[in-house]
Amino acid sequence: MNPTASTREPTPQTSPATQPEAAPWHAPLAARPISAEVSVPSSKSEMNRALILAAQATGPSRIGRPLRSRDTELMAAALRALGARVDTVSDDAWTVEPAPLTGPATIDCGLAGTVMRFLPPLAATATGTITLDGDDAARRRPMGTILNALRALGATISGDALPFEIAATGSLSGGEVTIDASASSQFVSGLLLAAPSFERGLTVRHRGAPVPSLPHIEMTVACLRRVGARVDDSTPDVWRVEPGPVAPWTWPIEPDLSNATVFLAAAAVTGGSVTVPGWPESTTQAGAAFCSIAEQMGCRTALSDRGLTVSGPEALKGIDIDLHDVGELTPTVTAMTLFADGPSHLRGIGHLRGHETDRLAALAADVAALGGTAIADDDALHITPGPLHGGLWRAFADHRVATAGAIIGLRVRGVSIDDIACTAKTMPHFADDWSALVAVPNGPDVPIGGAA
Repeated sequence: MNPTASTREPTPQTSPATQPEAAPWHAPLAARPISAEVSVPSSKSEMNRALILAAQATGPSRIGRPLRSRDTELMAAALRALGARVDTVSDDAWTVEPAPLTGPATIDCGLAGTVMRFLPPLAATATGTITLDGDDAARRRPMGTILNALRALGATISGDALPFEIAATGSLSGGEVTIDASASSQFVSGLLLAAPSFERGLTVRHRGAPVPSLPHIEMTVACLRRVGARVDDSTPDVWRVEPGPVAPWTWPIEPDLSNATVFLAAAAVTGGSVTVPGWPESTTQAGAAFCSIAEQMGCRTALSDRGLTVSGPEALKGIDIDLHDVGELTPTVTAMTLFADGPSHLRGIGHLRGHETDRLAALAADVAALGGTAIADDDALHITPGPLHGGLWRAFADHRVATAGAIIGLRVRGVSIDDIACTAKTMPHFADDWSALVAVPNGPDVPIGGAA
């Protein structure tokens, strides 16, 4: 398809929990190559999967290295509303004591896809009326796939998007369902995570365009197996979970590798070196793919006992890459490509139009506002590097769009982000951590090519 400028204009949305600051946040400019070690918060994706499984467990769970963020607090509050006891007092571990799930309950999903897609299948096994709602932007996110799947499995649900209501009867028969999960892997994960509690377990068959973000489904399968669930994923696009008991969760949560890539990108665009400690040797997280992407763009990467270190080159290389399976890295990679030595093409990412915002339209509009060129078509972004100037970078209530603006601000003077508070979705202290990263004393100022 020939690329054309995106005609979609995403509309910023806010909620009481993520109101923009009174004034835009001024992204700090890097006066020298960034060299630092950065510990990142735990994985939101793994944390919310652990919470869902812990609510079904045969006994109390202890979730080590928990993430305290807006999305995980929303998940904890949702489980409490259904009757589980979730203790989030400690920063070392959260505990979950399962209990019979009952309504009536009203659940706030915020803008968390893991809450709005993971909670309904579990809530369908409860007793009573359960109402789910969320932020204004969440009401526009696709939900029909998972709600129709639950109806096909015996659930009674009023509505096809947030807000909707589940009339739960205490059990769900389960069985087999065919869905089109091409809009989001979360539809598959949400169904699988609750499947051990279905009377007959569950077989999910996908029929449609390729499922995006497959590493997230692999994470779901790994989490299920960790707590003793029997999962068969040997046939492509088919997943079978047997009914049966769920063991308590007793493991620490991995660092969030996708969030870590934002800090590693700081090394890439400034020619510096950043180490993230605790980077796992083996993981199902999509963020692990950043190593290969960074290397293709000319960076050096090294995994050691110390962690993962990424060192930036004198000049980044343009890239032509399919990000279909790791679409969440698109905003970070987009920021990096703006400082490459040639054009870049990020393909296979049309599904990002259904995330917190239309990410393709948001990135194209923001890059244009800084004088750059990023053209969106139905399934790709095409970026041509050129001189950039300062200006307002709009987050559109999307944490990954906001952090992309911070990366660009390292090289472009005068970049301001209208809603840095939305990064609390997964990184509650991002603004402070980012400012501290840039302020790390690491030698005399060294000019960085292209800084404006």
